[in-house]
Amino acid sequence: MSSCSQTPTYPEAQRGAVQDTFFGTIVADPYRWMENPADSSTMAWVDAQNVLTRSVLDGSGKRESIHSRLTGLWNYPKFSAPSKKGSRYFFFKNDGLQNQSVLYWQNGPGGEPQVLLDPNKLSEDGTVSLSLTSLSEGGAYLAYGLSSGGSDRQEVKIRRVATGEDLEDVIKWCKFTSIAWLPDNSGFFYNRYPEPGTVAKEDENMYSRVYFHKLGTPQSEDQLVFEQPEFKTRGFSPIITEDGNYLILYVWEGTDPRNRLYIRDLRNNKPFIKLLDKKDASYSPVHSSGTLLYVMTNLDAPRYRLVAIDLTKPDPSQWKTIIPEQTEVLDNITVVNNQFIATYMKDARHQIRVFSTEGTGIGEIGLPVPGTISLSASRSTDREMFITLTSFTYPSTIFRYDFIAGAMTVFRQPDIRFDLAAYETKQVFYPSKDGTKIPMFIVYKKGLDLNGQNPVLLYGYGGFNVSLTPSFSIGRLVWLEAGGVYALANLRGGGEYGEDWHQAGMLGKKQNVFDDLHAAAEYLIAEKYTSPSLLAINGGSNGGLLVAAAMTQRPDLYGAVVCQVPVIDMLRYHRLSVGHYWIPEYGNAENSKEEFDFMMAYSPLHNIRPDVNYPATLITTADTDDRVVPAHAKKFAATLQHTYKGKNPILIRVETRAGHGAGKPTSKVIDETADIYTFLFDRFGMTSPAVAE
Repeated sequence: MSSCSQTPTYPEAQRGAVQDTFFGTIVADPYRWMENPADSSTMAWVDAQNVLTRSVLDGSGKRESIHSRLTGLWNYPKFSAPSKKGSRYFFFKNDGLQNQSVLYWQNGPGGEPQVLLDPNKLSEDGTVSLSLTSLSEGGAYLAYGLSSGGSDRQEVKIRRVATGEDLEDVIKWCKFTSIAWLPDNSGFFYNRYPEPGTVAKEDENMYSRVYFHKLGTPQSEDQLVFEQPEFKTRGFSPIITEDGNYLILYVWEGTDPRNRLYIRDLRNNKPFIKLLDKKDASYSPVHSSGTLLYVMTNLDAPRYRLVAIDLTKPDPSQWKTIIPEQTEVLDNITVVNNQFIATYMKDARHQIRVFSTEGTGIGEIGLPVPGTISLSASRSTDREMFITLTSFTYPSTIFRYDFIAGAMTVFRQPDIRFDLAAYETKQVFYPSKDGTKIPMFIVYKKGLDLNGQNPVLLYGYGGFNVSLTPSFSIGRLVWLEAGGVYALANLRGGGEYGEDWHQAGMLGKKQNVFDDLHAAAEYLIAEKYTSPSLLAINGGSNGGLLVAAAMTQRPDLYGAVVCQVPVIDMLRYHRLSVGHYWIPEYGNAENSKEEFDFMMAYSPLHNIRPDVNYPATLITTADTDDRVVPAHAKKFAATLQHTYKGKNPILIRVETRAGHGAGKPTSKVIDETADIYTFLFDRFGMTSPAVAE
């Protein structure tokens, strides 16, 4: 077995007799045993699958050159935008191939950088990563969370910036934790889950609580600030306003975009006021001034607006709209130079607009190329901010914007040794099944021949209000220079056009997302970019669900599938790890027959049929993924391998000591990227890169 083009012999997987009944329908689950990652049979099956996958990919004759080319392209210094605290600027830097980026600080924008924290020294294989950083207001202390093997679980420690030494303080049992420092550096508020063993195992990701930790004291003395044990699924993220007067709790439930806001005046420590407790919209606190709290919301504004809430008369009838809803989506807003700096999204590309504190439009900050931006600023009175701009053929570049001069200058520009000018991007709008216009970016080498013979990699996500905007990818360069075309479709379910766009692709309308992807494929074929045998689809997490559903619904449309850390078993996902967080997005098949019916209709695990010619498929997952547990990918691979009798390979790659993706060491990222492109290059007969002498 030496090529993705030959039919493998798959390891045996025992089929059990487990069944569930949903509203009178019996559903078999023969691989239920794979939900236990520590089961010896599961581990043996994973080992055998990894051996098979390695033999196929390594035997293709392409992987070494692809890995070498990727490594060479990856090897350039990468910086994050700096964050200013007191007189110090803090930023991350990766020399090129370091497994984890290093946190530095320097005095002023031109000072000498000092290493504050190097995660590469915390483990030999680079799998201990920095999952959380929170600097105290003056920059004297760093609270940092460590994650091992890509887990969402964190252990938080405190480092004194001036000396680089850690305090004895250790905060355990953290997950999805936020830290809010008091202005005097005496301590911070944080949220955590119960100590394992104090609640039932299935409740270890429930019962979020907010505590106050005083520096220099053991965690056992931390003061419980807030809990709602009667609502065990709620999570609480603490925020302190810039003036230090108010503690705000951002109250969330799973991935539901609607949230609550509770607030406490820290000057008198009266009980929390349930400021916004209806969970009828999204509410994000932006700034406070006196008794006014500025909040970005989509209440009565699916594309978002900015309102001012007077805390002495908080009823919605008393709110004042500062920046009304626009034609474009308000993506983010911050306060710098005592002005509102708003990031808007127009057709999945960003714009920066400036408003006065009264909401008067002042103007736009022009960008050198259309793309994706993020802003870095610390205090509302700062006279500078940093803008990170990226696009498909424009690597992340950091600009410094000086409000006094009204000028933007390059602060950090990467040195990529690649002819990016040889490639171009265009945006098209194609009709989906119901006529809805869907935007799609297409990236390719200039002079592309539209003859239907180009390999195309089509990427999508379509869920959780997540917007896909242009971004730079080193791995993608290898695909493009080999003549591949990259397409990114902005499917419904995302946030590209506001909450209405999101809701059009969730719950009972999830099929719209799959229809949008099928229509993207049909457009690329009709316009002669490619043909079905040369069209690959790729997605991860919810995007893994997308491509898995797509290949089971329209196997005729696709020549290859790369399905990464996917959600596959839609009838049981909510029972696995933090899957219950996603019920607002997907539904719960146990809730009602209606929900069971619409989830069963597309659940990839339950729609694999015999006598269907499925495309070549590479499924990737990780053994310590506690976000989307690897059982999804394993059950999908086992079911496909058992049911499908054709020649196209069905491969699964299970990464060890890695989670859902966050904190994955550079070496593992390059290895996985090389495997994915080896699979595609071999499948489509593409010429691999020349190996440098």
